[in-house]
Amino acid sequence: MTVQGTTVRTVVRDCLYLNWAFPVAALPTLPEPLRYEEHAEEDACYVFGSALLFRHEHLQVAGLPFLRLSYPQFNFRFYVTDHEEVPSIFLHRLLVPHWVVPSSRWLAGQPAVGGRFHFPAPTVEAESGSWQWEVHREASLKLTACQGSRQMGVGPSLGSWERMTSYFRQRRRAYLVTAGGLRSVETSQRSVPIWPLSVEIQERHLLDLCLPLPEDTVWPELHSAWLCPEIPLVLELDTAAAREALRRAAMVATDPAMLEAASHHSQRSTI
Repeated sequence: MTVQGTTVRTVVRDCLYLNWAFPVAALPTLPEPLRYEEHAEEDACYVFGSALLFRHEHLQVAGLPFLRLSYPQFNFRFYVTDHEEVPSIFLHRLLVPHWVVPSSRWLAGQPAVGGRFHFPAPTVEAESGSWQWEVHREASLKLTACQGSRQMGVGPSLGSWERMTSYFRQRRRAYLVTAGGLRSVETSQRSVPIWPLSVEIQERHLLDLCLPLPEDTVWPELHSAWLCPEIPLVLELDTAAAREALRRAAMVATDPAMLEAASHHSQRSTI
């Protein structure tokens, strides 16, 4: 069951962004009508993907005033455009504590799976020097990070530090695949402080499990990393209008006759 058109409010605490640039040819096919945002560099095309590690604090669902959840989460996402060419996020993998899985699937139809987490609290321990994150499910991700300089590593340039962080953060739509098909989430965000980080990954097998790459493709080095101490979020889960728009867009994208008809309609509308 999915609770449609529901508003969720939460504070995302100590959100760690780890970003990579992947060859587009090595990535899985997206569900229609989503498209990867491609970036050309040296005669090749790349797509950005990110792992986010954070804690929900006092997540509240409209209509359920007594339900307040606080828990860690890991998700892996790609940066895409949707049926309206709006820069969006595609949530490829989602891990939460085992006890959260039933609520996550019921409230948003999210295909979450259970994992074990050990996350630090950098904003509480700002002077501690470095922090370690760990996520476990069949395989592990272990890394150490500390505050660093505004550096960008391997991958296409997205401009200045401010433009680069905005590229990843300022996206108001997210999509995920559930048993009922492609679902949408509308988000409302504001500018927040960002701490540049220097990151060392000690164990990465969970990343390989989340995104198996072809044998001839080496997992790239980090493009960038940072931490957002606090992100207030308002989420609108899968409204009826969004669901209908996705359904129509997917039909057009998979049916050549409908694609041609939609093209003719678009041409008539612009005359």
